[in-house]
Amino acid sequence: MELTKALDLIWENRKYQTTDPKEAVSHLNEEVAESLKALLRNEIDKAKRELEDALSCLFIALKVLNINPEEAVMRQVAQMKERHGKLMIFKKDKVEIYVNGVLKGGWSIWSEEDIKEAEKIAKEFGCNIQYV
Repeated sequence: MELTKALDLIWENRKYQTTDPKEAVSHLNEEVAESLKALLRNEIDKAKRELEDALSCLFIALKVLNINPEEAVMRQVAQMKERHGKLMIFKKDKVEIYVNGVLKGGWSIWSEEDIKEAEKIAKEFGCNIQYV
């Protein structure tokens, strides 16, 4: 089933009527919180049901905020690919930075402190880290 069709079906069969984005997102938040609470109590089946309810609430929130779900998925995939495009490779004596597979720079590592500082920089800039 296409996401847009699924959103329309959920919208037509929703249990609550709202056009207020804050209310729609609040319902979503409540369902996600209930799912987490169930997981923390090790109630897996209840957590799954609550998460499914959250999915409905997400679709309702998307509709209220006039967000096309298929376009939203494509934007998210593009963002994820962009994040995965940054890679910091730690070698024996140096660090190299790659963006989308292209070497962009690097520097020498002289101590354990240099490694920790490079790891901090990688996290700050959203780089994946690879040790070779």
